[in-house]
Amino acid sequence: MSAGGSKIDVTVTDVVTVNELVKRFHFEPTDGGLLPTFSGGAHVVVEMRHEDETRLNPYSLMSSPLDTRDYTISVRRDDAGRGGSLFMHNRVKPGMRMVISHPVNLFSLDLRAKKHLMIAGGIGITPFMAQTAQLAAGPGNFELHYACRTGPLSTYAEELKSRYGHRVHHYRNDLGQDLPLETVLATQPLGTHIYVCGPSGMIDWVRKTALDAGWPEETIHFEHFAAPQPGKPFDVTLAVSDIKLRVGEHQSLLQAIEAAGVEPPYLCRGGVCGQCETDVISHDGKLLHNDHWLSEEEHQSGKKIMPCVSRFEGKTLVLER
Repeated sequence: MSAGGSKIDVTVTDVVTVNELVKRFHFEPTDGGLLPTFSGGAHVVVEMRHEDETRLNPYSLMSSPLDTRDYTISVRRDDAGRGGSLFMHNRVKPGMRMVISHPVNLFSLDLRAKKHLMIAGGIGITPFMAQTAQLAAGPGNFELHYACRTGPLSTYAEELKSRYGHRVHHYRNDLGQDLPLETVLATQPLGTHIYVCGPSGMIDWVRKTALDAGWPEETIHFEHFAAPQPGKPFDVTLAVSDIKLRVGEHQSLLQAIEAAGVEPPYLCRGGVCGQCETDVISHDGKLLHNDHWLSEEEHQSGKKIMPCVSRFEGKTLVLER
């Protein structure tokens, strides 16, 4: 595991059912003491071992950065996913020992901002739990807008409203409540930074609306870990390692490379951090890009791929690994 360096041995101290789709997991260091410090927006990569298979999934830390006696994450069950969330929901119990990475922050607060405007959708609320706790401990000025499909799926909405009152705005799709994004953006003071986390469609909408309204790109921050999508199996040659391998239908390219004994660097495993970026030496087919790191020009060039989330369809693919 290369995220953040060495691994941390932890014990699951509690598993809480939050709603029909979300469970919360509490971890404490197995050897006692405190866990490493982190800042709001950080994530850890959780190692999930079952028989001869190991999955590594990133999850945002939602516990307060002011208290590192334990780490807390929330996991939304995805019945159509590759099994990571199902492992967490079905197999992880209190008392179980697990391994996680050190915290890595790719979604940190810009503390130069005069105000922090936070926009969350669904399970995208989790990093804001830590960020609001961090800001509330000092003079940080923030405003949170949280959109959900239904009341029962409004994870932590009431808790946040009870903590921060009028600074939290909650919208429910089932009640016909839409987030008035253009109005919200137009009423912010100079020096405000935007933070958005949630479904990819929501992130794209917020970013485009803000850019169209004249917000500088450097004031718009977002986080979305893309889940590796299943697809047709394909063959890959690693030129530097002189290895040929096959990527399975429900296996990411990164997982297949790791299974072959090669360890590319990574921080997120979700197409965001850029650490596992790999040069494509040659290919006869189509690169299926699913990342949020490479530019559209780089996608079109056919010279780079993010193996954590992207795939390939065609005859031959040769990578510089």
